[in-house]
Amino acid sequence: MVRGRDACWEHCVLVDATRQKVRCNYCHREFSGGVYRMKFHLAQIKNKDIVPCAEVPDDVRDHIQSILNTPKKQKTPKKPKMDKTVANGRQNSSSASGGLHPNHGSSGQHGSTCPSLLFPHPSPSEQPATDDAQKQKLDDADKKIAVFFFHNSIPFSAAKSMYYQEMVDAIAECGVGYKAPSYEKLRSSLLEKVKGDIHDGYKKYREEWKETGCTVLCNSWSDGRTKSFVIFSVTYPKGTLFLKSVDVSGHEDDASYLFELLESVVLEVGLENVIQVITDSTASYVCAGRHLMAKYSSLFWSPCASYCIDKMLEDISKQEWVGIVLEEAKTIARYIYSHAWILNMMRKFTGGRELMRPRITRFVDNYLTLTSIVIQEDNLKHMFSHSEWLSSIYCRRSDAQAIKSLLYLERFWKSAHEAVSVSESLVKISRIVDGDMPAMGYMYEGIERAKGAIKAYYKGIEEKYMPIWDIIDRRWNMQLHSPLHAAAAFLNPSIFYNPNFKIDLRMRNGFQEAMLKMATMDKDKIEITKEHPVYINAQGALGTDFAIMGRTLNAPGDWWASYGYEIPTLQRVAIRILSQPCSFHWCRWNWSTFETVHTKKRNKVEMEKLNDLVFVHCNLWLQTICHGRDGKCKPIIFDEIDVSSEWPTESEPSVPLLDDSWLDNLPLECRGSP
Repeated sequence: MVRGRDACWEHCVLVDATRQKVRCNYCHREFSGGVYRMKFHLAQIKNKDIVPCAEVPDDVRDHIQSILNTPKKQKTPKKPKMDKTVANGRQNSSSASGGLHPNHGSSGQHGSTCPSLLFPHPSPSEQPATDDAQKQKLDDADKKIAVFFFHNSIPFSAAKSMYYQEMVDAIAECGVGYKAPSYEKLRSSLLEKVKGDIHDGYKKYREEWKETGCTVLCNSWSDGRTKSFVIFSVTYPKGTLFLKSVDVSGHEDDASYLFELLESVVLEVGLENVIQVITDSTASYVCAGRHLMAKYSSLFWSPCASYCIDKMLEDISKQEWVGIVLEEAKTIARYIYSHAWILNMMRKFTGGRELMRPRITRFVDNYLTLTSIVIQEDNLKHMFSHSEWLSSIYCRRSDAQAIKSLLYLERFWKSAHEAVSVSESLVKISRIVDGDMPAMGYMYEGIERAKGAIKAYYKGIEEKYMPIWDIIDRRWNMQLHSPLHAAAAFLNPSIFYNPNFKIDLRMRNGFQEAMLKMATMDKDKIEITKEHPVYINAQGALGTDFAIMGRTLNAPGDWWASYGYEIPTLQRVAIRILSQPCSFHWCRWNWSTFETVHTKKRNKVEMEKLNDLVFVHCNLWLQTICHGRDGKCKPIIFDEIDVSSEWPTESEPSVPLLDDSWLDNLPLECRGSP
């Protein structure tokens, strides 16, 4: 039977069969991935960074939504025909034996599917009593869990933990009579066992680092007075491992001390495994990072990309007109969010969309708030002119009048639209690097695209776009850019083979420099020199139909793993480069936990126990983040990034505060002298 043509094709056209790229008939936006992704676009449903169509007619949108909401029909299984001879045989057998044989379901080759009369199912009249009893059991269980939460002041968010249902299922498997572990067992043998499990996983990670390489993350924090801490973790495409925290109070400006600290962690993880180290961009860390690269020629040091992009946005906001419109946008948002009734009304008019985004970096938050206000321009104007607002107690207040006047001020909207257009590409880069996924292959292209978009917005008028370009170049050239970014862009097939992207001299030189650093042996340099033209010309397996489609459908590292087998030396280097992240901002540590570790005076035994608990606590949190994204790397399509959708750091749980009160009750035999 021939499958019918998908109804969605009436609203889009195929523009590239090789890449399965389709174009919307209404907004003319193009998507890779075929007609299935186009349905979400037309239905105005956000899914995997798909931008909802703003031009689709309501009837088309509703029709596509109904298609997506309609469950697929399942075929009704045919009833098996019973062989008459078999049926007669059963009847004779029953008569010969003088009775009926119990039969649970199907038994033997010709077992009956009918229930035995000796084991009848309860009649419909008996069923409700059983259901009521079961429901009572479930209600009692729910209530006891709730009481445990309430009595121990456990945050309700703990019920969202991936370990919560796992725990309940494990208890149910044990059956009636299971005794929960005691206080003593939890803080001793079970803590050791879980710590051991994490170390076993660490050993497995180390084996995989040989293939993908890894990045050492160095997060620093200071209370602005006397205390400074550093947290070390190591990340690769399949997960992140917390290593340790160090009190660097009094040494935070000592580059030599920080270099020795970074060096010790790199050697602990394995110099042969570490591709790069990411730190803060303060002068002491910059100096320590450069010292590290000078001593170990195969290493790269980079500042956190999220922080650098945020500083670019901060510098742009210092332009007078940008600073004014950002402040006005914050005034609008603060007013709405400071009154519960107005906030609820706003959510009704925006369809539940928020204006404020409090969990990203400071200046990204400001620009996202402005973007949200621009998107909701018509809804906000409608809200402040609606009869419900006009009849409210707030309507005639002076602060409300000022906000309404601002929303109807032409200069505000002109500046708002301009600021959003100028900042959007930089915010997209921040969105790309937000998270622990490998984004190295997209950083260089992102900066070039941002500059191109700004120039295009100002229609090539230098006096308008050059001030913004100067801000970007100053941070990019002096702070963020690395040969690693250039090499990653060069080795990213979605960029390198894209005819619309110019491979400039700086990218080629960066690639050469990175190859010299990573190919530590002469034979590797020779092999890369031989294999380089194969990649340049897409020869052999790199030029097959599947490899061509995979350039945009596969993550860059996965593409090389799948199709780079004919040039194994360059393949290995490419995978190791493209498997690295650009930022540690996503790793939102609860610094109060580490302040507790490093400020209270404890004896040796207490300190060892607390360090074990922190190690387990932090690594279990990191595992939930990895589990949430299934460890899968996805390709990034710059044009399809929607900065107004939820960011990874907004959806990921924050690490909870660690309670160390159990240390106060260690048995006397565990307490040594301080």
